[in-house]
Amino acid sequence: MHNKQNNKESKSYVQGLRPFGNTLPRGIRGILKKNGYNYSEIISKWKFLVGEEISSFSYPKSIKMINGNDNGLLLLAVERGNEITIEYSKKEIINKINSHFGYALIKDVKLQTFNAKKKDSLKKNSNNKTLKNFENKINKINNEDIRKSLLQFLSFYNK
Repeated sequence: MHNKQNNKESKSYVQGLRPFGNTLPRGIRGILKKNGYNYSEIISKWKFLVGEEISSFSYPKSIKMINGNDNGLLLLAVERGNEITIEYSKKEIINKINSHFGYALIKDVKLQTFNAKKKDSLKKNSNNKTLKNFENKINKINNEDIRKSLLQFLSFYNK
């Protein structure tokens, strides 16, 4: 065992062993301190937390933590025209998220609207381009059986 002196504090370490927190990269430590894992958990389980109906026209945009692990503000992106539904469901959304985490993570929900038409048209344009790119790549495959089966799969997926 040896002592290590820093400007702020001195710690004693067993040769070769370090605290787990010191082994994490700085970027990850910052995310953990800012509760970034909570945001990723909410995004990944959004459909499960709020249900099919609400998740079809809204998604979490960000979380701002005010005081440590509680009193968070959830910023929701809501499709224009469905603001009233979310407004009436705010308390339900807060309760479901807080019960999932086991403590009062979210205190308030703020809404931000977006136009669904633009979002859908962008998706269609990008999907058409990617499907054409896949089709071009599939046509370059030498094995005829594989090429035919992939083209059938692509046409089925397109429908």
